Amino acid sequence: MLTFDRLWGERRDRVAVQIDTLIVAGWAGRDHHAIEHHIEELAAIGVPRPSSVPLFYRIGTGQLIQTGHLQVLGPDTSGEVEPVIVSLADGLWVTVGSDHTDRKAEAAGVALSKQLCSKVLGGSLWRYEEVEKHWDDLILRAWATIGGQRVLYQEGAVSGLRSPADLMQRYSNSATLPPGTLMFGGTIGAIGGIRPATRFEMELEDPVLKRKIGHAYDIEALPVVA
Repeated sequence: MLTFDRLWGERRDRVAVQIDTLIVAGWAGRDHHAIEHHIEELAAIGVPRPSSVPLFYRIGTGQLIQTGHLQVLGPDTSGEVEPVIVSLADGLWVTVGSDHTDRKAEAAGVALSKQLCSKVLGGSLWRYEEVEKHWDDLILRAWATIGGQRVLYQEGAVSGLRSPADLMQRYSNSATLPPGTLMFGGTIGAIGGIRPATRFEMELEDPVLKRKIGHAYDIEALPVVA
């Protein structure tokens, strides 16, 4: 079970959530040139081009985690900040997440690489209808600690990504998702290229309603024993 603090209007509550379906939307850029940039930066580390865009990867729900310490196998993983849509019985909600991915395995198969790493989620939810009209104003940011230095790793408006309405329609042929479904909504390019880190910090900012959802986690690379 996942636990979230939900905030909408002046109200808040805390809920336990069971997710039955986890979807990671890949190659979800809205702009062709932005998609091509992401494809090229992944190609630089050996990842083959996608068969089509966007693609929807089904991942085991056991990979969803809310943690400040993530253990991974080997030194070849990295995080990606993404907006996340969570469908509950009372509607759609928004949080931030990291599609942490094994980059070495990604060269062999994107679906495999995504299944190998846990997906880290923030602990707060906003009601989707509160941000839907100004969705394109939302901003994604991530910082990574690399070689002992904290650097800005990703930053950009979600306007570079397909809207949740577009992704949901393409995935389920509907304006919503079934309750118990969680969808990662795509990422933006990494500043300086994709690379591993020992700590990943992420946030989703709403500059219109002046609020942020943030989360950070340390990354422990476990030894690969042959």
